[in-house]
Amino acid sequence: MGNISAKYGYKADVETISRNIGNISKSLDDISSPEVLKKCFGLMDLTSLHTDDTDEKIKKLVGKVNSFRNAYPSYPLPASICVYPCFAGIVKAERAFPELDVTCVAGCFPTSQSYIDVKLLEIEEAIAEGADEIDTVLNLRYFMAGDYAKAGEEIAKCRERIDSASEKAGRKVVFKVILETGLLVSPDLIADASFLAMENGADFIKTSTGKVSVNATPTAAYIMCECIGAYFKKTGKMVGFKAAGGISTAAEALSYWAIVKSVLGTYWLDKDHFRFGVSRLANNLMTAIEQKTVTIF
Repeated sequence: MGNISAKYGYKADVETISRNIGNISKSLDDISSPEVLKKCFGLMDLTSLHTDDTDEKIKKLVGKVNSFRNAYPSYPLPASICVYPCFAGIVKAERAFPELDVTCVAGCFPTSQSYIDVKLLEIEEAIAEGADEIDTVLNLRYFMAGDYAKAGEEIAKCRERIDSASEKAGRKVVFKVILETGLLVSPDLIADASFLAMENGADFIKTSTGKVSVNATPTAAYIMCECIGAYFKKTGKMVGFKAAGGISTAAEALSYWAIVKSVLGTYWLDKDHFRFGVSRLANNLMTAIEQKTVTIF
């Protein structure tokens, strides 16, 4: 176990972070506008990750997105639809707009507790079926035991398999690494996990699976964004940030938007560098924008 964060000159200042988050919370009314809320809408990975998902349920979800543009032409499309790998082909076949990406959780989501060969095969199959983006979970078996080398090696192997499979498929595939920050017991671990994922090839680092008791939090997001900034300063690579797990209200979305803008700047406020992983947020954003109850998704 090494102090990865020290290489980047980073140490979380929890007191300052807490104060800054408090100031952001007080300013949400000042930044709330239909324009910003619509931009948040366009950053969503609209997600269905239920045990009882079926082909028909996923087709219905894609159909709602397909018809959405005609009904609400002033809104952007969601960035992607996020599903289990077995549904990748359905989303690809049913989507009406190629700019709507197919995101798959893969690599034995949500626990990552399996063999690396199984994870790599699932990643490869998902891409072959149509995945444009792959979200995998950091192997906490190794990371929490302090074996950063093995945890990092697994991320690197996933990166290599994504690259080889995407070359075969003839398209670039985005790689997001989920840190499961609610299970990381200190700011230092969140920072080390962030740097470990970025060093080993993550295009995005993501807060949570949404499958544990504590998921996305503003504090974890702030730390991750500071790490992204420190990594960019040292390497020149812009790694994206994805907030996921329990984000359902317009105010919560605005809070994460403000954190990204405050820590990283406006260059990160696009779908290539910032995402929300959500299942309930879409209706609530639209309700806030339209000033009436909307239940489409």
